[in-house]
Amino acid sequence: MRNVIKRLATATALTASATFAGAQTQGVTDDEIVIGSVNDLSGIFAAVGVPATKGANVVFDRVNAAGGIHGRTIRFVVEDNGYQMPRAMQGYNKLLNRDKVFAMLLSLGTPMNLAGFKLLDPKGIPTVAPLSAARQMLQEPMDNKFTAFSTYFDQSRVGVKYLAQQFESQSVCSMYLPTDFGQEILEGSIAGAEEAGINFVAETTHKPDETEFVGSLSKLKEEGCDIVTIALGVRQAITVVGTAKKMGLTDMKFLGTSASFLTVVAQVPGGVTDGFYAAASWQDLWARADQPAPAAFIEEYKVATGEDPVGFSMLGYSAAETMVKALEAAGPDLTSEGFIAAMETLDYQDELIGNHMTFGPDDHQGADSVYVSVVENGSWTLVYEE
Repeated sequence: MRNVIKRLATATALTASATFAGAQTQGVTDDEIVIGSVNDLSGIFAAVGVPATKGANVVFDRVNAAGGIHGRTIRFVVEDNGYQMPRAMQGYNKLLNRDKVFAMLLSLGTPMNLAGFKLLDPKGIPTVAPLSAARQMLQEPMDNKFTAFSTYFDQSRVGVKYLAQQFESQSVCSMYLPTDFGQEILEGSIAGAEEAGINFVAETTHKPDETEFVGSLSKLKEEGCDIVTIALGVRQAITVVGTAKKMGLTDMKFLGTSASFLTVVAQVPGGVTDGFYAAASWQDLWARADQPAPAAFIEEYKVATGEDPVGFSMLGYSAAETMVKALEAAGPDLTSEGFIAAMETLDYQDELIGNHMTFGPDDHQGADSVYVSVVENGSWTLVYEE
């Protein structure tokens, strides 16, 4: 009888402990999980942030309509940073202190994420699939951080090597925003030049609202730049490529990273961006539109939003699917620790993106692939992968 009582007491204690732990988990109630994002819906990277958050909402709306995850629906709260630091910090503070988010998903901007970590890390709030490929997205403490793809550094490094070998280039230059985002692409460009056995010869820095690039391009022409890597806003990258064509700089090869690998960049009227290269960590959506997974996504997205999806719609959708997989694996007694442990068990083929995603206790980066594509006739064409 004593043993029975002891077992009952132990079971009761464990149940109470689990209930108490659940009650103490920020952003989790009996019927809801709050996920946050600090994104760019109106600034220089709105062409990234708007479709990405729409893609995520397609997933969350579907999951919620089916009853949620372990009886809880997902509330996805997105704050617009306009790619401005003060607005980003207001967003993080609101999400943490008013909305009491459980985790962050798809937050955009390298400097914004780095500043946000200072608020998130002390509370152990998980960050999943930030819209930044900076190496610092996995800075210490790394336990609560999960990225989806290869870094800007590796994208730039691989892209420069490919172009150098393909066109027998001799010199590399860079045009970048003087931020952590720009600095990493600069460093990757230098590393790629070293690996290719050619020289990095010049750089120009720019403001986020800069629109005139004739002077900078003239300088790079004088320096004999064959390859120019770009770490600028979306409209700025388009303007740079268009301006170079008007100046007759047809021998220059321009290379962006995942920040420039957008459907809207490829589809600029008049073939302005034809010949522009981008190194990213996923394959273009519309180039694979006849394959089963992309075709199914395109149809679901159209029905849900009334719009055609773009590349970052696909990324937002994929990131939300990753979040859902981890929430399901974490079980009904949801805690931050349980969610992180569940993320570390994920190992699956993402047929939509075209990558194998795998995480582990010592590996919080989902995929390592780098794909180099070029704009041809208004579409991205894959030319190299590593």
